[in-house]
Amino acid sequence: MTGDTADVKQRLREEAWAALQDAGVARFPGASGRIPNFAGAEAAAQRLAEAERWQRAATVKSNPDSPQWPVRQRALEAGKTVFMAVPRLREERPFLRLEPDALEVSPRKASSIKGSSQHGIPTAVEDLEPVDVVVVGCVAVDRSGARLGKGGGFADLEFALASAAGLIGPRTWVVTTVHPVQIVDDGRIPMTAHDVPLDAIVTPDEIIACHGTRARPAGVLWDHLPDSKIEEIPLLRRLRDAAGAP
Repeated sequence: MTGDTADVKQRLREEAWAALQDAGVARFPGASGRIPNFAGAEAAAQRLAEAERWQRAATVKSNPDSPQWPVRQRALEAGKTVFMAVPRLREERPFLRLEPDALEVSPRKASSIKGSSQHGIPTAVEDLEPVDVVVVGCVAVDRSGARLGKGGGFADLEFALASAAGLIGPRTWVVTTVHPVQIVDDGRIPMTAHDVPLDAIVTPDEIIACHGTRARPAGVLWDHLPDSKIEEIPLLRRLRDAAGAP
């Protein structure tokens, strides 16, 4: 990513965080610096739960952030298997598997960040099941499907790893839940080769089918990863060494 692109993305993040604060819809502890929780997150989760593609899904991979907590809860309540990433992918088995039939606590408790660490089963990427729906957290989005995360790149990495393992394919539905003020005009969010586009944007009021045609990354783009990122993620180190990637 060029410096100019990084600067544009950061300015858009600041704009989206400020829009949430100014509209009075940012939840504690505030929007800045994170995938922002917003008033109406539960209603957006309910809207998503009404979608036919969601209802047909058996497996969901979700980001661990607060605004998608109601989505994860609803998935477990509906009997779906939920996979959540370990924060920063820092474990050799970097996903946590939540099986609704095996839980000893409520879906609400199990689907929190703390609850998933206590009740989720650590799972290697090769032991995941094919994923029907991928839920990603976003700071800003547009109707073409361009999305902007908080800047760590972990959502794209999770997607790339699962894609490389054959667990995410062309039929996997990629969605997010956001507040309407997080939606910006088409063309403002720069997308690079490793950025994952959305199929749908869900707000408390509607489901927006994205109209973009950008291809999804099919696997890990090693030349987009700095050595420091590879070294801090055990799975990436193993895959790089196995593949002989530079």
